[in-house]
Amino acid sequence: MNTLLHIILGSKGIFRKVNKVFKGSKKDPSFYLGGFSVLLFVIAVLVPCFCATLSLNSTVAVSEGYQSLFLGSGANSSLESPDFLLVQNSSLVGISAPGMITSQVLGSLTGLDDPGISNEIQEYIVESGDSLWSIADEFGISLNTLLWANNLSKSSTIAPGEKLVILPVSGVLYHVKSGDTLDRIAQTYKGKTSEIISFNNLTNEGDIYIGDILVIPNGIMPTPVVQYAPQLAPIADNYLICPIAAPCRITQGIHFYNAIDFSHGVCGEPIYAAAGGQVIKVKLTNSASSLAFGGAGNTISIMHPNGIVTSYGHIAQSLVNIGDQVSQGQIIAYMGGQPGTPGAGKSTGCHVHFQVIGARNPFSK
Repeated sequence: MNTLLHIILGSKGIFRKVNKVFKGSKKDPSFYLGGFSVLLFVIAVLVPCFCATLSLNSTVAVSEGYQSLFLGSGANSSLESPDFLLVQNSSLVGISAPGMITSQVLGSLTGLDDPGISNEIQEYIVESGDSLWSIADEFGISLNTLLWANNLSKSSTIAPGEKLVILPVSGVLYHVKSGDTLDRIAQTYKGKTSEIISFNNLTNEGDIYIGDILVIPNGIMPTPVVQYAPQLAPIADNYLICPIAAPCRITQGIHFYNAIDFSHGVCGEPIYAAAGGQVIKVKLTNSASSLAFGGAGNTISIMHPNGIVTSYGHIAQSLVNIGDQVSQGQIIAYMGGQPGTPGAGKSTGCHVHFQVIGARNPFSK
């Protein structure tokens, strides 16, 4: 210690003077009072910080333990601050969809834990030289799967430019009807309830709604052949109104399933109920995955008095809840679809995916 002081002070003379003052200070009561005050100050500052650190670490440990218990890994979820939605270019609205965490349990069934594999239903445009057999082989599904999904037979012919529905795995495509249960669907199509739940990202056996489209992995169409989709009954052209404000701008024509895309190119614009009815489904997620809810992202479905269902995908914020009665033209949601945002699903920009189940889409002219 003395050697260090000699170096710092530069000479023995200076050191002796400082040492003398220090020794003399021991006789002064102020010396002890000052030292005690410094000690109290150090305790007052450091102890709370140390306790706060312990508390934070304990909270994190408990949180991680909780996540590990129920999710398998705390890395699968995170807390997010609310996003902000610009509504009609005039005001910001804070939105925060409920956290919906999907456990990745599809790996043993389809390999979907591999990010390169999708559970998304696709549309394929037939090219010159294609055959039903070559298309099925190209997508790695059985020929029957391709035929069933498109209401075709082995004797059917296809032409360039036609659109075909492609399932991600071999099996059956099914539209949920009134009175359906997953157990009954699985029994009819020789599937497994647990696999249907896992593949379609359902939370439980009751998480199905009229008009939902399900993939039944490894399912088999019963004999006699039952059409997977409801008949498209004719409806008056004015029964359903455009789901966005005038002008009614279509950004993509008819595509799977019986859907039209509408947009003015701006996220946050209102989405209107195409007809009066009851809200039967509101599915929201914080996930920005393009696979969210089959690619449709945040979705609202409405059952109308004539039995048809309309569905509105890629919404940013829902203004209605399950069970609500809505009137034609009522604002039910704000438009989303911006890639990378929560609930956008598979989207290239701001729009609403407007789907009609059980009737012809009147905008598919």
